[in-house]
Amino acid sequence: MSSAIVVLIIVLVVAVLIAFMLIGIYNRLVALRQETDQAFADIDVQLRQRQDLIPNLVETVKGYATHEKTTLDAVITARTQATAARSVDDKVQAENMLTASLGRLMAIAEAYPDLKANTNFLKLQDELSDIENKLAAARRFFNNAVSEFNAAVQQFPAVLFAAMFGFKSRAFFDLGEERAALQTAPSVKF
Repeated sequence: MSSAIVVLIIVLVVAVLIAFMLIGIYNRLVALRQETDQAFADIDVQLRQRQDLIPNLVETVKGYATHEKTTLDAVITARTQATAARSVDDKVQAENMLTASLGRLMAIAEAYPDLKANTNFLKLQDELSDIENKLAAARRFFNNAVSEFNAAVQQFPAVLFAAMFGFKSRAFFDLGEERAALQTAPSVKF
């Protein structure tokens, strides 16, 4: 066998190995991207449920706290912006505003004993609490998926090809300034 044929065979074997490696990297990145997309879709479901609950909550509070119009309008405005948000960054920002306005709404409810005793309000408050818990779990799952995806994009040898394949690091669903308020346990009074 001539040395040219041996070199050609070695080059072909190396090229095939590189092709298989690229296919493996690409498929792994696609799978991780799909996982982050699915995780965000799970967050989106919870956000929509929360957004659908808000008009009922506002209407219930409105019956007892009619002079709190500014706060009620702020909640509705924040909900509208949250509903219209499309990108992850826009949703994070809009949901942070909505969370803050909901916090003010719940603070108003504390000042109205009749409202706090209203069964409809209590049911809505329980539903909101349940959705918030599910949302926190969905955020954790999403942020974990994003972390795994970002690590895969930045690890060698994928880092050499990820940009060429169109894979870029993704943003976390960060609560920003609202994180401290959400990590503080709520006070329960009877």
